[in-house]
Amino acid sequence: MPTPQSLIAFSIASLVIILIPGPSVLFAVGRSLALGKIAGVITVVGNGLGTSVWLIATVLGLGALIAQSEIAFNIIRYGGAAYLVYLGIQAFRHRNDHKLFLDTAAPTQSKWRTLREGFFVGVSNPKTMVFFVAVLPGFVNYPAGNIMFQLLILGLIFEVMGVVSDSLYAIGAGLARDWFASNPRRLGVVSGTGGILIVGLGLFVAIF
Repeated sequence: MPTPQSLIAFSIASLVIILIPGPSVLFAVGRSLALGKIAGVITVVGNGLGTSVWLIATVLGLGALIAQSEIAFNIIRYGGAAYLVYLGIQAFRHRNDHKLFLDTAAPTQSKWRTLREGFFVGVSNPKTMVFFVAVLPGFVNYPAGNIMFQLLILGLIFEVMGVVSDSLYAIGAGLARDWFASNPRRLGVVSGTGGILIVGLGLFVAIF
């Protein structure tokens, strides 16, 4: 097991990284604004499952190999950026779909599709990838052995903290959207803003 000091230090480092809004937070907020808070939370869960791929890769020693391959890293990075732009454009195009409903419910989208979209964004998140590959191993208690188990424990701590924090962002954005739902025109603007935010996020990931 990691030492108590390592667990505390890692938790603090994780909190700092998590609280700085990155692709996961911005995407969840965009989804909440476009589709509602439930979709936002489902997106967060899907995103967590996606970033867990990098945790597993790090535990197995594959993450470092991929990070060292510029071609593989860029494929993941630009593929994720293109996917974000696509999702943002779709959200903007359908920003007024709520007008087809008699109530103020969010536009219909299956939970599975929302979860899947969040998963793909999580897998292509360079911020989490670099954190797991470059930062996570530095908190392992190597003399204690069981390196893979320690990496897994530390990674799960990060994942739980990330899901809780991102869910709060998503719920906050969803509550703001619910308030705007009382006015169809304002709701259309909010949904469109969510789409624009996701497109901007995709461009940011591709450029930086």
